[in-house]
Amino acid sequence: MPTLIGSVQRALRLLEAAGSHSGGAPAKQLAREAGLPLPTAYHLLRTLTHEGYLRKVSGVFVLGDAAGRLAVGGLQQKRRSMILDSLAHFRDAVGAPVYFAVYREGEIEVVGVSDTPAHPACEEWADFRATGHAHAIGQCLLGQLDEKTRRDHYARHPVQSVTPHTVRDLRALEERIGSLERMQPVIERQEYTLGTVCAAIPITAGDTAATMAISLPSHQEARLLSVVDRLRSEVGALLSSLSFSISI
Repeated sequence: MPTLIGSVQRALRLLEAAGSHSGGAPAKQLAREAGLPLPTAYHLLRTLTHEGYLRKVSGVFVLGDAAGRLAVGGLQQKRRSMILDSLAHFRDAVGAPVYFAVYREGEIEVVGVSDTPAHPACEEWADFRATGHAHAIGQCLLGQLDEKTRRDHYARHPVQSVTPHTVRDLRALEERIGSLERMQPVIERQEYTLGTVCAAIPITAGDTAATMAISLPSHQEARLLSVVDRLRSEVGALLSSLSFSISI
């Protein structure tokens, strides 16, 4: 095991050395910068090249596609962590579960949820993507789309009852969406889950439709507007971190 760990460490040093030269560097230079014997460096360079972490171009080694994917993955993980930290802040500030979602590539995508045992999130018992018409998150996102995009969404995800309180049909849904005032919260009462009320606010995230939402047990409905107003007042300071979600 120590030998394997040592090999990984040496390979990482070579990758770091290669990454410090945008135009690439020859094996002897990389070996010297990584502090490795030349035969060891040659062996590791061949392995890293075979696996796609390096490419040899005109006698020098440059980072390969696999190394790029590692970097992208690390950046995405950092962004997701920032989003979850932000959601936890909002959750604690408002005393309710907090959701962040976007409309991307024709689908509703819940990027992050933050809750606690005392304030659990609404269980996704029916696919959120297919039931956007029935929950505040989906209605808020659909309200930010143009009519053509919404029609395409309805063609793939028809409006239908999820609970006895779900909006009746497409016409009723479009009337509701048409009545929404810009930047005002969307309220939904037991349309997706019996015993749960929700509110969502639109979020400005470039050209991407985005929303943040909260949910409460229906017996706490009297708190709904005050909680979502508190959420809206808290969002501005940390909105820059949430915008990272668009590239996740």
